[in-house]
Amino acid sequence: MALGWKLVIDSGDPHRQAAFWAEALGYQIEDNGKLIERLLAAGTVEESLCVEFRGRLFWRDAAAVRHPDDPFDPVSGTGLGRRLLFNRVPEPKAGKNRFHVDIHADRGQREATVARLREHGATLVRHVKEPGGEWTVLTDPEGNEFCVA
Repeated sequence: MALGWKLVIDSGDPHRQAAFWAEALGYQIEDNGKLIERLLAAGTVEESLCVEFRGRLFWRDAAAVRHPDDPFDPVSGTGLGRRLLFNRVPEPKAGKNRFHVDIHADRGQREATVARLREHGATLVRHVKEPGGEWTVLTDPEGNEFCVA
């Protein structure tokens, strides 16, 4: 039996990372605003646990993106399928990633995809062309490596 999963990524700025990866993957930033507003009105959570980002309320220390075709909980806004969750941590990134995301651009669109991601904060690391394939290594705004093939 297959298990559900989400990729959780430590981050210094989870909302900026969510915005970048939503753009990179064509995903949607999860909207937890209705739940947060309801919890604030009920006095269940304090305002200090929330932040406004791009005109919406979010949890201060977490933001997520989800595949636009996957189901989500209409009450919480939480994705129930493919998603990335960014959690705020106090320490900066140290060392090389032990795993990374590979983005598969449409045929003939790798260079355009790389250019678009660079416009949104990615940094070019190197281009690789080997007998087994061709890809471009970049880093996201917090220095996490990923590839566009």
